[in-house]
Amino acid sequence: MPIDESRSFLPVNIAILTVSDTRDLASDRSGDTLAARIGAAGHRLADRAICPDDAGTIESHLRRWIADPQVDCVITTGGTGITGRDVTPEAFARVLEKEITGFGELFRMLSYQKIGTSTIQSRAIGGVSGGTYLFALPGSTGAVKDAWDDILVHQLDARFRPCNLVELMPRLLEHLRAA
Repeated sequence: MPIDESRSFLPVNIAILTVSDTRDLASDRSGDTLAARIGAAGHRLADRAICPDDAGTIESHLRRWIADPQVDCVITTGGTGITGRDVTPEAFARVLEKEITGFGELFRMLSYQKIGTSTIQSRAIGGVSGGTYLFALPGSTGAVKDAWDDILVHQLDARFRPCNLVELMPRLLEHLRAA
């Protein structure tokens, strides 16, 4: 899909949350990979944190960033699997106003081309809350690269045609103005 060079690039303020019981900033390769790609694309890293696989803690981080007008998008990495400690989608369910079902579907379709049927173990999810985009990615660096390079870098670019998520940002809170 083409980039329309006649349109202006609009940097998006993106926060990264790594969900892991074992990572810290020094060992967070997926978070580092995502932060590098965000910067290379011209966007701003609004904040970055690491939290344990705990739905309440994840929810707290999400709610804080959703309420922050300086954060347009939150991308989490980790906690989307099916083991007992994987609770990122459950935390997302507590805050999402609208799910972007196509994100998870497209991620798994693209992932299938690389890892085959193992992609069924991913519960990657996207959505919107409080005018903020939220995306939950698996914790592997490969998954982060796939989601960013094949989906998010395009949808978070206002020049991407025929449409993108950035051009919808001013309308995400319409339901509140109508009330």
